Amino acid sequence: MVLNEVLKILEAEKVGRCEDLSANIECAFASDLMSDVLALASPGSLLITGLTNIQIVRTASMLDMPGVVFVRGKKPAKETIELADKIGLPIILTDKTMFETCGMLYSAGIRPCKCPKRGER
Repeated sequence: MVLNEVLKILEAEKVGRCEDLSANIECAFASDLMSDVLALASPGSLLITGLTNIQIVRTASMLDMPGVVFVRGKKPAKETIELADKIGLPIILTDKTMFETCGMLYSAGIRPCKCPKRGER
């Protein structure tokens, strides 16, 4: 599935100048704890979060994530959008809750990241 399809499934909107929504999405990770994202998310996974600060973009960039979905109708600050534009990271906004978003994407074929078991790494 590509980001453009994610946009349609979630009845979402894209913000910012990044026009490339052709990245292939195979898995996703949802969290509002960036420490969990850094520790558990697979590189290349779609990030789903309710946080909208600039650290989200930095975290997504560190893990080579193809995009970020902000849930619950939250809108990122101008600085967050500007950094995402600068690095070419698509930002998607949806009014859906995180639970709805994850369920809709899972039903459409996107799978969760394979997280290591506790104590393994």
